[in-house]
Amino acid sequence: MPRILIVDDEDSILKSLRRLLAMTPCASGGKVFPLTVDSCNDPMQALENAFETPYDLVLSDYRMPGMDGVAFLKQFRELQPNAARLILSGYTDLNGLIAAINEAGIIRFIAKPWNDYELVATIGQALAFQELQNETQKIADQARLKQGLLTAEDFERKRLEALEPGITHVLWGPDGSVMLDPDALKRD
Repeated sequence: MPRILIVDDEDSILKSLRRLLAMTPCASGGKVFPLTVDSCNDPMQALENAFETPYDLVLSDYRMPGMDGVAFLKQFRELQPNAARLILSGYTDLNGLIAAINEAGIIRFIAKPWNDYELVATIGQALAFQELQNETQKIADQARLKQGLLTAEDFERKRLEALEPGITHVLWGPDGSVMLDPDALKRD
């Protein structure tokens, strides 16, 4: 079951999108995607969630206090490069849209106010596209493994990272030890 994350600083938008996605199935090419929907009104909290929870798609508002959608999606992309990224905005800032495409790798821009049918169809298409891309990457990695271009360790690392984002990132202490609590350095 695909898991998606919606990030918007307006709680009314989050409630509206959650209600729409609960009532309307997302589908593409005859395949229906039953969704698990998480929402967050703070981009920093959403990044913390993305550190622990794998998402198939993220839909972010463009203008939010503290961090705009492009900056958020760029950081999200670093944590979960295989998740589809969409941006939602009531503003049509061409430079912002170009930055979202080039820097954050969004696959679609959705204007506010949105058309319910188009939004749900876009999410379905993005999930189908991302599923296809992920499967293609997996097949390519298996071929690289057979050809000796990818080590078994790197193959397994990529697989684990896709299942549990951040699991392969290790924080090393100054003495070479593994840091289990990154805040421990701040307390010492």
